[in-house]
Amino acid sequence: MIEIEDLEFCYPGAEFRLAVPELRIARGERVAIIGASGAGKTTLLKLMAGIAVPQSGCVRVGGVEVQALNDRQRRNFRLSCIGFVFQELELFDYLNVLDNIVHTYRINRALKLDSRVWARAMELAEQAGLTEKLRRMPRELSQGERQRVAVCRALLPEPALILADEATGNLDPANKSRVLDLLFRMAERRGATLAAVTHDHQTLPRFDRVIDLSALHG
Repeated sequence: MIEIEDLEFCYPGAEFRLAVPELRIARGERVAIIGASGAGKTTLLKLMAGIAVPQSGCVRVGGVEVQALNDRQRRNFRLSCIGFVFQELELFDYLNVLDNIVHTYRINRALKLDSRVWARAMELAEQAGLTEKLRRMPRELSQGERQRVAVCRALLPEPALILADEATGNLDPANKSRVLDLLFRMAERRGATLAAVTHDHQTLPRFDRVIDLSALHG
């Protein structure tokens, strides 16, 4: 599902440098990505999603060379094929819970917001324990509830690849378990690949494999 070769990336004017000689993640595999702060874990997810583009090397997702796409193509590919749970959540304060969940379908012509999608949004909300919160605004939710909204939004397009950046960070044990259960259940149902950045080592036994980014650096 994911093939990375000879990747090198740096931010302009910064000392940070990420170098990954080789990384492969199989279709349907569930991997946790760990490493020291500043090692580039979030950057690696952004490179997989085409949010960032490497200076050299290849990032291939589902057979598509992401770095070879132009900006519009990368955006459409990401919205259609990748579910990204951002650490910052990136919910829209002016939209209620349900509208936040379906927002990707409103901004991408490649996705059609039909009755089947609405039904799936409601099902995800129910599984996430958000049925009674659908008309609430993000400011009216707890941190755990906002996190679950972000997960539902990422899972709605039934992506082949789910990327989660500290999806359980700062959550209490009950919410942490709920978010992980939702991610794993949806990944298993769709046969999707899950790559999750985490600093919570208590969750590592749930994954098929743990990738230490510090050990990958070239």
